[in-house]
Amino acid sequence: MNNSLIMWGFLCLFFFLIFIPLFRTIRNKKMLKTVTSLKRGTKSERDLVLKLLKHKIPAQTIFHDLYIEKNNEEFSQVDIVIATTEGIIIIEVKDYSGWIFGNGNHSHWTKVLAYGKQKYQFYNPIKQNENHISAIKKQLRQFNNIPFFSIIVFYGDCELKEINYVPKNTFLVKASRIFEVLKLIRKNNEPAPYTNKNEIIKILKQAVKNGENERNQEKHVDNIEDMLGKYRIFN
Repeated sequence: MNNSLIMWGFLCLFFFLIFIPLFRTIRNKKMLKTVTSLKRGTKSERDLVLKLLKHKIPAQTIFHDLYIEKNNEEFSQVDIVIATTEGIIIIEVKDYSGWIFGNGNHSHWTKVLAYGKQKYQFYNPIKQNENHISAIKKQLRQFNNIPFFSIIVFYGDCELKEINYVPKNTFLVKASRIFEVLKLIRKNNEPAPYTNKNEIIKILKQAVKNGENERNQEKHVDNIEDMLGKYRIFN
């Protein structure tokens, strides 16, 4: 009898350790597929989409890995967009380690590693997301009357050490605190004056579809490399 109980205990433990995590993985993948492909974007972006879904944000209001076409036949790549009652939320996801120093008015910020021994510069994510918002606003006339909110979400082992001059309706947040920001936006803003929600959904869906085209992806990478101009430096 004791041996049977021990065997039953081992079987229950085996089930818990093997099948429960497997079930969760399958469930998460199924949930994620309601918004995006398992191959689109970065792992952190997909993790954030999953967090949003688990927080009961409707799948039909979340758009991932959008390619917004600009007038010059270039694309502005946007990580995540959420269409909410209060307005359009544009999310830029960053994976960083170390201390982050920045100023909302400066073109570049600094990432510090190894207790100050290593320093790296990167493009100001506030300005980066402002460019994304500008590209989206040009798609529809009604966007000019709808509030836009910019959220930069930081993944990784980083610390926002000193950040100054963060514009209104712009938020910088660690991934674990994203829902505090979403709650704040909902609390402090009235419903947006939408005139045609279907028109907005159509534009955002098309932007997601643009990202499925490998040629558009390659073109976007080429445009970024041309903007950086590193191949024009002869040292």
